[in-house]
Amino acid sequence: MPATAVKSEVPPGLVDAPERSRPEKSPKNYRGFVAGVFSGIAKLSVGHPFDTIKVRLQTTDKSHFRGPLDCLLQTLKNEGVKGIYKGATPPLVGWMFMDSIMLGSLSVYRRVLNDNIFNPRRVGDEQKRLPVIGHAMAGTMAGWTVSFIAGPVEHIKARLQVQYQAEKSKRLYSGPIDCLKKTFKNHGVRGVFHGLSATLLFRTFFCFWWGTYDVFTRAFQKNTNLSAPAINFWAGGLSAQIFWLTSYPSDVVKQRIMTDPLGPERRFPRWRDAAKAVWRESGWRGYWRGFVPCFLRAFPANAMALVAFEGVMRALPE
Repeated sequence: MPATAVKSEVPPGLVDAPERSRPEKSPKNYRGFVAGVFSGIAKLSVGHPFDTIKVRLQTTDKSHFRGPLDCLLQTLKNEGVKGIYKGATPPLVGWMFMDSIMLGSLSVYRRVLNDNIFNPRRVGDEQKRLPVIGHAMAGTMAGWTVSFIAGPVEHIKARLQVQYQAEKSKRLYSGPIDCLKKTFKNHGVRGVFHGLSATLLFRTFFCFWWGTYDVFTRAFQKNTNLSAPAINFWAGGLSAQIFWLTSYPSDVVKQRIMTDPLGPERRFPRWRDAAKAVWRESGWRGYWRGFVPCFLRAFPANAMALVAFEGVMRALPE
């Protein structure tokens, strides 16, 4: 979720101060924790159906579904509404921790980069704003940090999403806990973290997300009279779409790896093996299969998450 650069609810350092130093008010930690829960609920409620369609298009042969709409209709027909929410529990639970680590580490990296590399301040000097390249670097490092939680969460989610059986008794996994237990029992910690390197590579593209978030924020501040929440809404949604435009091919490869059979049946021992398989099957179009639902999801999911986060943060006592 894009960082919320609004009011005092945001962790210190998440938003640049103006061209002067000013004291930061530290919010109570529990407020961000509680708000993150509601943010995750909002994000999953709006975005998960899009994500399910995206994953199914990414991981099936092109003859399986004619396109996003056909995938949606077939899923609803064969599995009902529950089908588009398969695998929702892991990311719902995980977002609480992922948002906390993402926003917290992002603010730390921004402060460290600003104070020690880009704008080291001498006594009496005014603190300057972190440049766009600094925001991009902080975004990448925050992406790598959160990957160690996001990797297992997305791995379990992906395996549940590609279970097409309508009857639970015919599925390999009855739910996220069962999937986690069986994966750990049969393949150990390595199996649970299957696809971590692909996750780290994918989240390297967070440099585009947080870099453009700062660009959009500055542009809106300079050229519009929008309120701070409105600026965050538009800058967050637009930067999320920029992120997906740049990172989507790596996400397709990541999903192939995460849904690859574990053990001796494994088809993609290396990242490039999965990338080559996508090219061999569908050419360059294969790297963009499922992009439409993903792109449509990016803006509303993050916008609603932001609205929920802000609302809860304002409602909780400081």
